[in-house]
Amino acid sequence: MPRPPVPHSRTPGASAEGLVAELRAYQAELENQNKVLRYSQAVAESAYERFETLFASVPLALMVVDDHDMVVQANSMAHRSFQPTERDRPLTALMPFVCPQDAARVREAFAQAHDLGHSEVKEVVFTISSATRITGGLHIAHIDAPQTSGPPLSQFLCAVIDQGPLLAERQALQHSAETLQQRNEQIRASEKRLEAVINSALDAIICVDQHQRITVFNPTAAALFQCSASDALGSTLDRFLPDAAQALAFAQLTTQALLGEMTALTASGKELAVEVSVSFERHADGETTTVFARDLTGRKKAEAHRNELEAQLRESHKMQAVGTMAGGIAHDFNNILGAILGNVELAKADCAAGSPVLESLLEIDKAGRRARDLVRQILTFSRNEPPQRSAVSLAEVVHDTERLLRVTLPPAIELHMQLQAGLPPVLADATQVEQALLNLCTNAVHAIGTERGSIHVEAATVQPDQRLTERLGLAPIDYVALTVRDTGPGMDAATLERIFEPFFTTKPVGQGTGLGLAVVHGVMRTHEGGVDVQSAPGQGSRFTLYFPVATGATAGAQPSPAAQAVPLAATTSAPEPAEPPGGAPGKKHHVMYVDDDQALVFLVQRLLRRRGYEVSGYTDPHEATAALRADPQAYDLLVTDYNMPGFCGVDLVREARLIRPDLPVALASGYVTAEIEQAALAEGAQALIHKPNDVEELCATVQRLIVGHDPA
Repeated sequence: MPRPPVPHSRTPGASAEGLVAELRAYQAELENQNKVLRYSQAVAESAYERFETLFASVPLALMVVDDHDMVVQANSMAHRSFQPTERDRPLTALMPFVCPQDAARVREAFAQAHDLGHSEVKEVVFTISSATRITGGLHIAHIDAPQTSGPPLSQFLCAVIDQGPLLAERQALQHSAETLQQRNEQIRASEKRLEAVINSALDAIICVDQHQRITVFNPTAAALFQCSASDALGSTLDRFLPDAAQALAFAQLTTQALLGEMTALTASGKELAVEVSVSFERHADGETTTVFARDLTGRKKAEAHRNELEAQLRESHKMQAVGTMAGGIAHDFNNILGAILGNVELAKADCAAGSPVLESLLEIDKAGRRARDLVRQILTFSRNEPPQRSAVSLAEVVHDTERLLRVTLPPAIELHMQLQAGLPPVLADATQVEQALLNLCTNAVHAIGTERGSIHVEAATVQPDQRLTERLGLAPIDYVALTVRDTGPGMDAATLERIFEPFFTTKPVGQGTGLGLAVVHGVMRTHEGGVDVQSAPGQGSRFTLYFPVATGATAGAQPSPAAQAVPLAATTSAPEPAEPPGGAPGKKHHVMYVDDDQALVFLVQRLLRRRGYEVSGYTDPHEATAALRADPQAYDLLVTDYNMPGFCGVDLVREARLIRPDLPVALASGYVTAEIEQAALAEGAQALIHKPNDVEELCATVQRLIVGHDPA
């Protein structure tokens, strides 16, 4: 390093200007030397960075090890190889990874590298984990790392080269001789197996040479083409497969080809539908073509039947999914309707007679009840449990419906009834049968419109054939077929595919809900029957409902025990009590009402408080349980909703019965099924309340349960 110039000593008489000039020269020299130092430092740092980059990015496991086997530095490849996961041993020393059998060789290699500067040892096994090992060559180079003070440190630069692929290749070469010998034996055995496969194959196999002469004709081909092998050998391929012979030109383009369905000829000239594929092989003696032919006669029949069944299955799944969705929507909609109808009743009671507000409230009440009826239709469609069926005279149901229809039938439409005499009773729910018949006739009236036309209702005992039972999923028993046909415009195929979808309608907006036929479909599904539709544009429509005939065992069937044991809410209005029913004078009966809908809780509180009850409302069933547990004797009745988010009303009934066994309990639901009835009965519920219910129905049920359990 150049030293800075030493300024000359000056005599005391030297001028100040000369001293300044000399100092400036001295300063310039120092700046030049600083530039040289900075450049040297930058070159050194650049070289160090290049070394670090090379060390880090070289695709080898590199590490620097000191004399004590401590890993001073390791690149990313080394860390990935020796510590693939955080649970593995950290790469702080090299020798712990070396297999004990190779430890002595590795130590000797380090000693040799220390003396000679470098060494290597091959096929060292490094144990990474119990399931992971690396077999590789270890290359060692001795380096002296300079220090700021003192002698340089002795270190080793180690590189591990994975030899796994090379060893695998060596093992493969060692097994090649044995494999070749085994292959010769397998080839001889495969020839025998191939002959057996060809002779036992279910497909017709025909081999032809380059001149399209048949050289192989297996037994299946002989049976399919009704020709013996001895007669077929030597014949041309076009004798049996005229179209396949032209397709052999594909041999220049591919080794295999699927020719698909073709028409084949038997030896007697009879046509067959077969599926043909070919395989082309080239060898020293020329070319060989193998033709595979499969008889499609049975498959075509099976595919036609399967397609028909798949269409029925898709329709069934679609209707089931839509029904489930409709049932779920109806729960929330019932709560909304319950709040609307209940508040309307309260508002009507607050209005004076003749008030213009009362007229508006009556219209709201009318619209709400229409919405409630619509929800009930949705539930009829979505209901999956069997209805309460008994032996029903279909003729009586049809005549009752006829009287209702003739009152509303337009003058231009004629209604004709033709019922077979002596119709046997059917196992059905009379109300649902009447509803299905009304929906079909109403649809027929709407289809005819303002034109002149007629509707024919017919009923007769039938036993559907096998094809109809498979298509509609009917049991092989006797049915009463109820047919409704009209002279309307009919329907095309696209409309027929969607007629049973809820809310699908071809009527103008505001003139139909699209639930009529969906309800019919739901009724027939729950009655274990079926509905068949026949229609075409310009030819009208024909709907046939198949109801199972009631046998001797079911003719006297009664409603299920669950339906008999669980009393439902009354369907007739009860008089409003003038004062709280029962109990000591001045004491109000205490009702706990639980529902996840705040509007319903608020409504019931107002409603029952007007009737003289004390009401505690809860939207959280857990809070209701805690309140009941805190003071079990404070309540005279518990009314809980069945379906609440994350909680079932039956569970709350069970908890209430455990806390206080004598407490009367009622369960409310907008979707009461046989399963719900049985669960409520098993847990001790005394009543099921259908939502949305009338105000008087709810009050009558509350009064009946409290009075029935009043100690007085």
